[in-house]
Amino acid sequence: MVGVNRWPLLLPLLVLGACATTKQPLVVKQFRMLNQQTDAVEDPMVRGEKQRRLHGAVSMAERANRLGTYYTILWNTPPASPAGEVEVLFEFQQGATASLVKRLVQRFPATQTSGKVEFSIIGKDYLKNGRVLAWQATLSRGGRVVATKKSLLWQ
Repeated sequence: MVGVNRWPLLLPLLVLGACATTKQPLVVKQFRMLNQQTDAVEDPMVRGEKQRRLHGAVSMAERANRLGTYYTILWNTPPASPAGEVEVLFEFQQGATASLVKRLVQRFPATQTSGKVEFSIIGKDYLKNGRVLAWQATLSRGGRVVATKKSLLWQ
């Protein structure tokens, strides 16, 4: 095969290799629902998310209790992480509570290496204490911090 150009054969492999990504240990997705209207929303993705969050809420009071902020946290512990129980800690500050840091925790067994957890600041907590101003999510395994994500205003 003298004189055969091999670049056209290797090019697809290089392109596919460049697309490969490693899983991030911690991803935080935020959704704010400020009103109950679903029909006036232009973006179909937002409309679908609102309909999913409001599903099952029949009365206006039930729908009002679903207003607030939802945080979906996807976590994945790398193979080199220490053994032990997994803990996802979500800390946040709200407008009416000033510098008070509230904490929500979800624990998972040591056998689990990835998962999804949802924290929501809705209902009376949202209506009384206001919107979330700053937050931080921390993934720990066996008592050691694996990853942390935080909002721009978190100090």
